[in-house]
Amino acid sequence: MTTRSEISGIWIIATGVIIAMLYLGRDILAPFALAVFLFLIIEGFARVIDRHSAMLKLGWARAIAILVVIGGFVGFLAMMARGIAEFGSQGDGYLVRINGLIESAYAWLQLGDAPTLTELVFNESGQAFLGTIAQATSGLTGDLVLILIYVAFLFLAQSAWPGKLDRVFVDPERRQQVKEVGDAARRGIETYLWTQTVISALITTLSYLTLVLLGVENALFLSTLIFVLNYIPTIGSIVAAIVPPLFALVQPEIAAWIPGDAPNDSYIFAGLVFAGVSFWQFSIGNFVQPRIMGDTLNLSAVVVLLALAIWGASWGIPGMFLSAPLTVLMM
Repeated sequence: MTTRSEISGIWIIATGVIIAMLYLGRDILAPFALAVFLFLIIEGFARVIDRHSAMLKLGWARAIAILVVIGGFVGFLAMMARGIAEFGSQGDGYLVRINGLIESAYAWLQLGDAPTLTELVFNESGQAFLGTIAQATSGLTGDLVLILIYVAFLFLAQSAWPGKLDRVFVDPERRQQVKEVGDAARRGIETYLWTQTVISALITTLSYLTLVLLGVENALFLSTLIFVLNYIPTIGSIVAAIVPPLFALVQPEIAAWIPGDAPNDSYIFAGLVFAGVSFWQFSIGNFVQPRIMGDTLNLSAVVVLLALAIWGASWGIPGMFLSAPLTVLMM
């Protein structure tokens, strides 16, 4: 007879084997997981359209959902490209501001002659860093193509799933139990994704209005980054609150109404931007989001942080984005 200690040992070994398999197969499993969640977003949107429209059939609702999701993704890429182009057109001004900040920091720390940004970027460490970014970008492009292929095959294969399920689970009671578990997992993931999208959109809208009122350049580009980063639990919201002030700090021209010893005091300006963006991240993240997430998904902060660490270590950035949905699926 198997003892409790033996069962515990088997579970520990099995958990280690599963984690090792997830890590070793991350190049295949992470894009497939992203494709599954993208498929669930489209399917959930299609069901919403189908429920609220008596004229459209489910097939047309799926077509509309696919077009809307793809249109949103293309719009996101267009906004990112536009923002990068705007930063590029003001590159000389940003370069002067960054070099000035580097010089001030070196003088304050008494480190001697300050290097320029160009010297920092094109040394050995900078070249290695840029190479890592280029490699990650190239890998992301390949993953996007693979994800779209996975999504297409998921749509093609979904009509055969009920028949395959009937053949695998012959017993009607067992088959019904499997269907109920699958439906519960799908509803949980869809609830998380839609809830997180609404919360991210709310934070993004309020942050965008704040950035515009403060006079931050490229506010739309920065707001798009905030929207995406908020899908990463905890860490994403922290980064989303730090990125806009960093851009505000090196902004070539600051709003003239900012008080200070100089007409354009970048430090006060960056502090105001940080306060404005952090206010929405803190207030919505600590008062609105827990009520919605806690009531619908029953996810505790400790579980979310632990899942973020595990999935981030296993699958990198995709794992960070998928940590909460995967935890919902496991629950």
